Amino acid sequence: MSQSTSASSLFTEHTVESAPPGARRSMTATQQNLGYLPAAMARMAASPHLLDGFLKLNAIFESSTLDPVAREALVMTIATRNGCHVCVAMHTSRLTALGAGSDIIAGLRTAGRPEARPLTDERLEAIRAFTLRVLDTAGDVGEEALRAFLASGYTSQNALEVVLGIGTYTMSTLANRLTGAPLDDRLGAFA
Repeated sequence: MSQSTSASSLFTEHTVESAPPGARRSMTATQQNLGYLPAAMARMAASPHLLDGFLKLNAIFESSTLDPVAREALVMTIATRNGCHVCVAMHTSRLTALGAGSDIIAGLRTAGRPEARPLTDERLEAIRAFTLRVLDTAGDVGEEALRAFLASGYTSQNALEVVLGIGTYTMSTLANRLTGAPLDDRLGAFA
């Protein structure tokens, strides 16, 4: 039995009605926004604080000055590095909806893995590489890496927003793996 299979039996996949009261408002809002309640959110609801924290941080990250495709490149880099199949599928779907090319999506789906190759889009490659550098060095990227990121058209504000994205999606990917969150049927085509 895999770890995720055994872990999944220890976490309830809550409905809005069965969830702890502190999680219900966030779950209802997510369900209304997406048209369904993702299984990952239903399991994360066991901790209303984690669920609320993730949703608030995600809203802040989504309002950052990073453009939508750059944000998704960052998320996919974390999702693949952390092995979160739920986030990889969900953010493949989002990249597809944003019109990202199949070569970019395929490259991001291997980010942080041995078979990864640089992305063909230099700006997206810069955020992918910088995200990995921040993770690998616990933020001590060095002047050269920071200057390379800035030379790619990003700002010092963007560099700090990378840290925000890393924090937000580290929370999500680790929670999804801990709870053994299954992939929702509607994301199956993006798995």
